[in-house]
Amino acid sequence: MGASKWHQAKKTSKGQLFDPFVMNFFRKLSPKQLFKQRQVTLPDLTGLRVVTISSILVISGLLGLRQIGGLQALELAAFDQMVRMQPNSSPDPRLLLVEITEEDIKAYNRFPLSDDIIARTLEKLQYFQPSIIGLDLYRDIPYEPGNQKIQGQLEAENIIVITKLADAETIAVPPPPNIPKERVGFNDLVIDPDGIIRRNLMYGSTAEGIVLSFSMRLATRFLVKQGMQLSSSPDGYLQISKAVFPRLLTNSGGYQTIDAQGYQTLLNYRTGDRAARTITISQLLYGRVERDWVEDKIVLIGTTAPSGKDLFNTPYSALERQNPKMAGVDIHAQILSQILATAFAERPLVGWWPEWGEIVWIASWAILGGVAFWVVRHPLMLISGTTVMLGVLAAISFGLFAGKLPYLNARVWVPVSTPILGFTLTGTVVLTTRGYAAGRHQQIVMKLLGQNTSPAIARALWKSRDRLLKSGTLPGQKLTATILFTDLKNFSSIAEQIPPEQLMKWLNELLDVMTQQVAHHQGIINKFTGDGIMAVFGVPVARTTPEAIAADAKAAVACALDMDAALETLNRSWASRNLPVVKMRVGIFTGPVVAGSLGGKNRLEYGLIGDSVNIASRLESCEKNRQPCTCRILIARETLIHLQNRFEVEPWGPLTLKGKQQTVEVYRVIGYYAPSNISD
Repeated sequence: MGASKWHQAKKTSKGQLFDPFVMNFFRKLSPKQLFKQRQVTLPDLTGLRVVTISSILVISGLLGLRQIGGLQALELAAFDQMVRMQPNSSPDPRLLLVEITEEDIKAYNRFPLSDDIIARTLEKLQYFQPSIIGLDLYRDIPYEPGNQKIQGQLEAENIIVITKLADAETIAVPPPPNIPKERVGFNDLVIDPDGIIRRNLMYGSTAEGIVLSFSMRLATRFLVKQGMQLSSSPDGYLQISKAVFPRLLTNSGGYQTIDAQGYQTLLNYRTGDRAARTITISQLLYGRVERDWVEDKIVLIGTTAPSGKDLFNTPYSALERQNPKMAGVDIHAQILSQILATAFAERPLVGWWPEWGEIVWIASWAILGGVAFWVVRHPLMLISGTTVMLGVLAAISFGLFAGKLPYLNARVWVPVSTPILGFTLTGTVVLTTRGYAAGRHQQIVMKLLGQNTSPAIARALWKSRDRLLKSGTLPGQKLTATILFTDLKNFSSIAEQIPPEQLMKWLNELLDVMTQQVAHHQGIINKFTGDGIMAVFGVPVARTTPEAIAADAKAAVACALDMDAALETLNRSWASRNLPVVKMRVGIFTGPVVAGSLGGKNRLEYGLIGDSVNIASRLESCEKNRQPCTCRILIARETLIHLQNRFEVEPWGPLTLKGKQQTVEVYRVIGYYAPSNISD
């Protein structure tokens, strides 16, 4: 480039902070378009694609983990919580529980209680004419005295006794002798892998055929008296009257790895306390019982004393500290009450969706999480929105479980923990991807902007990108800064002596060194003015204290002195390579400026305006013939007052600068004062 062109570039660019590319970047080009123009590779991270890919990954992972039972524990914990959240129902008026407590064991001084005591208990109950009596006590061997007496009592047709089925850990316990099969039910309870009872085994099959559970025997006997019969529904489920009892499968609801042998249903506890009116065996035998407590009722007799070791964990156990476990006979009462309440259409059973319905439910929340985390950008809105959405998910799940949703009479157990994980994990993946994309965008944008303006300006523009994209402008900001201009002496003559290619290389070597000095002193290069630079100390972040303004002024002067030393080194290097050696002029001024967007809609630039910019430029170019050293550094009094005697200066007196009516007190910076002369 010839000398005339260099000077033309220098003359037309003063006052600009950076070239029009920056504003065009923000106003006209999307990041994707810009990257394409600049041939920078960036993945296409549109919202739809990010949400779709994230959702597929999370849903696939969750469904795979769910399939092998990895989420079963979380779903069962959610199930327990929903059970506990239900309001407790009053004791079932159809039932009476006669319990054997620790006090009873102490009173009769033995355990198990003798056959005589149990026989007297049955006799007393029969006096009050119960509908059915269920004896939840093993009587496969005699407990004398009274074995003959109890055998006589057990002949009554309204008494149901128990047996125990054999399993991998225990052997079978037979029922009392000479009792017909139709009056025998097994009292085995189905325990989940975490030790909690949530299921009811209604009947199962053995080598001898179908056997009914203890509670099922009691329920069917009672319901037959009410004119209700067992049947099979069209889809093969057990049905009593109009009530259908859906059968649990291995993967029903939140279950995935349970043993679903036999005919099992979910156990919906009536209450966390006692499902029936309760009296002790001592109260019964000593006559402290009202007839209407027993008459026409289903009476269960069983041990609740902890020493009987017939205690089990239930969904309520987590909140109970003193008595966390429930006695087996209490659980049988809960099961019996559930069967009766279902048959009489009082409390519907809890069902579940088919597998495909649960997958759609989980996938929907996962996708919703991805969309929410992509659309909502404000952190507080994202946190509050996520909380609300997860609250809605929990409310819908509990509403379905409790049968509280409008227009829905059914009760359904839907997965809770898995969709919560889907929502949050998909959202997290989307948020992470969006953060990564934003980081990559910023990295690339900062690199591109840094090629057209200073890194500090690039950072300021990035922080203000939302305002730029919205309005296309940055409002003017008044601040105090120190401006530094440099220019080479007799550059036009040098440009005429060497080819343009060599001139460009030589000039870039100079500008590179000067740029390093500016960066070292925390200044920014606003532009290259051909053979010089314009640097600013104090932008884009406004200085608000005198100390900060003074620090910028001292940094600018120190930068100029280091430029002087660097130029001496360059001149020696150039002389050894037969390249031109040069002298340089520097002008520095500290004062108010306004920084902001300038121009019209077709050409908009971010610039510094103010008299301070003009004075700094005029200081550099004034008295061009007075060049007492390699690098002449001129400052005005407005900068000197901030230097605090750190630098030695030479007064040049009041000078009239080009375009200025009033004179300016000018000083030439000679160097640093000796440390002993510096005062703070």
